[in-house]
Amino acid sequence: MKSETNTENETYEAEVIDSTIIDEGILKNVLLRAGRTIALPALQAFEMIIDTKTPAQARVSMIAALTYLLMPIDLVPDLIPVAGFSDDLVALTAVMSLWSNHITPEIKQRARQKLDRWLPL
Repeated sequence: MKSETNTENETYEAEVIDSTIIDEGILKNVLLRAGRTIALPALQAFEMIIDTKTPAQARVSMIAALTYLLMPIDLVPDLIPVAGFSDDLVALTAVMSLWSNHITPEIKQRARQKLDRWLPL
């Protein structure tokens, strides 16, 4: 199916993809996995914040990184597909790498359990 638009003597043609061509199950799975990729470090940061053994300096850094992730205004707007969340993910993982020695197996396990509960595959 083709659609055409005339704007001041210019013609643009666009192919419209029929929904039967795209497997919605595959698309949903890809988007779910992408969401899990971004959510896991955020959940690990959150678990570090609430863990009483995490030093105050690491907690403040994690709060700043999570705040950046949740802010509606940032360097690359989140409305831009893929790229919008990439700067958030970079900021979060950069801060987490600074404090990686405080990410215990228990923190990772709690974050993974929340991830599996909130975004099951």
